[in-house]
Amino acid sequence: MPFYLTLKQERVLEYFEQAIKRKNRAPSLRQAAADLGISHTAVAQFIQALESKGLLKRSDRYSRGIELMYPDRMPSVDDNWRKVPIVGRITAGLPLFAQPEWDGTVIVDGNIYQAQNLFGLRVKGDSMKNVGILDKDIVICEPRQYARDGEIIVALINSEEATVKRFFLKKDHIELRPENKAFKTLKYGFGEVMIQGKVAGVHRGPDRFG
Repeated sequence: MPFYLTLKQERVLEYFEQAIKRKNRAPSLRQAAADLGISHTAVAQFIQALESKGLLKRSDRYSRGIELMYPDRMPSVDDNWRKVPIVGRITAGLPLFAQPEWDGTVIVDGNIYQAQNLFGLRVKGDSMKNVGILDKDIVICEPRQYARDGEIIVALINSEEATVKRFFLKKDHIELRPENKAFKTLKYGFGEVMIQGKVAGVHRGPDRFG
C-alpha cells in the first residue's frame, strides 16, 4: 500500500541515508539535531514517524541504533518499492490553477506501478467520487500526451488549469466527464486541452496529510 512522505520527512530520511553511507553508522541524536537545525525532540518524532512507515528500524531508543529499511536503498527479492514525487495539485471539481512545485513523495509498489517517470498529484474536489477519487487523495499518474476514450486522465486546460476527468474525443471537440452527477461535462476545443497523464491509481490514508 502506498504511503506519503512530507518534504520534512523526506529531508530527514535522506539525511540518515547519507550519514549512514558516509560513516557506516547512524549519527547520534544530538548530531542529527545539529545537522538538521531542529530540536532533539523533533528528530525523535521524525524517527518515530519514519519507523511507523517501515522506512527505518530502531534497535534501541537512540538514533545510533537506526537501520534503514527503505527498499530502494535495501532491495530484496520480494520488495520493489518506488518513490514517486508529488508535483503539485489538481482538481476533481472546477479546474484549479496548476502548481508544478514538488510537494513530498509517495512510496508505491513497483510491481503494481511499472510505468517510468510516475508522478503524483493531489486532488481537490469530489467530481470523481463515483470512481473512488476523493478530495485530498493523491492520484498516481503515468505521464502521457494522448488518451483513449473512457480513460481517466490529467489534463491541462488552456495551458493554465489542470483537472482530472474521464476523456472522450468527439468529432469537433473534447469532452472531459466527471463521475458525479452534481457536476457537468466539460467541453473544449482541440487546442484547449493538453493531456498530462493517465491516472493509474489512488493513494488515500491517514498519512496523506503528512
